[in-house]
Amino acid sequence: MNAYKVCAALAASALLALSSASALGQAQIKLEKVVSGINTPLAMVQPPGDPRMFIIEQNGRVRILEAGQLKPTPFLDVRSKITTLFHDFDERGLLGIAFHPKFKDNGKFYVTYSAHLDYQADLGQMLWYDHSNVVEEYTVSSTDKNVADPSSARRILTTSWPQFNHNGHWIGFGPDGMLYISMGDGGYANDWGIGHNVTIGNGQDLSTNLGKILRIDVDARSPGKPYGIPPDNPWAGKKEANPEIWAYGVRNPWRCSFDMGSNAAELYCGDVQQNSYETIKLIGKGQNMGWRRVEGMMRCFDYQKPDDHPANCDKAGITPAIMEYNNCTAKPDGCKGISVTGGYVYRGANAAWKGKYIFGDWSKSFGEMDGQIFVGTKGSDGKWTMEVAKVTNMAGKLPYVLAFAQDTAGEVYVLTSITTGPNGSLDTIYKIVP
Repeated sequence: MNAYKVCAALAASALLALSSASALGQAQIKLEKVVSGINTPLAMVQPPGDPRMFIIEQNGRVRILEAGQLKPTPFLDVRSKITTLFHDFDERGLLGIAFHPKFKDNGKFYVTYSAHLDYQADLGQMLWYDHSNVVEEYTVSSTDKNVADPSSARRILTTSWPQFNHNGHWIGFGPDGMLYISMGDGGYANDWGIGHNVTIGNGQDLSTNLGKILRIDVDARSPGKPYGIPPDNPWAGKKEANPEIWAYGVRNPWRCSFDMGSNAAELYCGDVQQNSYETIKLIGKGQNMGWRRVEGMMRCFDYQKPDDHPANCDKAGITPAIMEYNNCTAKPDGCKGISVTGGYVYRGANAAWKGKYIFGDWSKSFGEMDGQIFVGTKGSDGKWTMEVAKVTNMAGKLPYVLAFAQDTAGEVYVLTSITTGPNGSLDTIYKIVP
């Protein structure tokens, strides 16, 4: 083959490679600014059939974004109900929001936040526990659709929390109309210490809601409860476990979502692990997701030696994570972050991205902004792979990645911050685009 043909063949190969990469939806993205000047946005939700986006700020306000503009008056303000937050870093605050499937008709929505401790005359909790996480119901004002009625507050669920961290507390309605609640293991580290089952950890203890995914019916009432227990919950009517539990064995399920393209109640969660690995878990009915028997996808875990994973352990009945990557704390080689942030299955207009799971990590280090955005792809063999998305229109490192959002058209957004704590009004939400 002469030199001309060699060059022509190489050029053709390069063009084919570029074409194939484009066809496969290579992880190259742009970030389009949607809104800035907000405080630590931890969720953004669009109710079905509603043009408005509702943004929760960690310090306790729900803001409305409509036609690209933030309304000056908060939709809801619960700052007076929230425990005092640390200035530099905190995992408490206004943590989740969900709109009733019939919101258009009944105006009901739900928030979850870290309230002042309600220890219920328990001296041990009064002395040692940090706060209470609550799920509360509200109704929109009868005179102004852009303001909630504060007098309509109805507390659905209250959980005493041992430590300030590992709160989880994403909430969302599934395709079955039930409300799902992600519950961290209670905080501190290694699922051990005050407020933890020291023998097996809270994640494996079915007598506590800590370290679980809960599923409740907000339109019903079970005896002694301000909500209903769905009769098809895995432990409904049984004595060996709390009936609210849908799945167990999670550590700190930080941001979850349902695939809007599926009718199955399959829940994707970013489950923050200990020091070595981070995971994405696909959670179904009655499943044991492993913590604290295992860390990561299926790594044996010893809470007394958290960085030294035993060669053998009891893995029976555990559902493995679908994706795993190294945590930069204990596994710096090839690491991708220190705290996973769950995302969404893309169902927007870009055909090449459909079915891909867009998620991220808060940062690769605590001391500086280095947020990460990932794209997960499910192969024909059912196994997931992930790659780092390259942001082509921003130079330098990304802000801290707090959460992701999805609109009713299936497009995905990333919620970011330039500080480690709930400070000021400095933060920005971007739309992720090709």
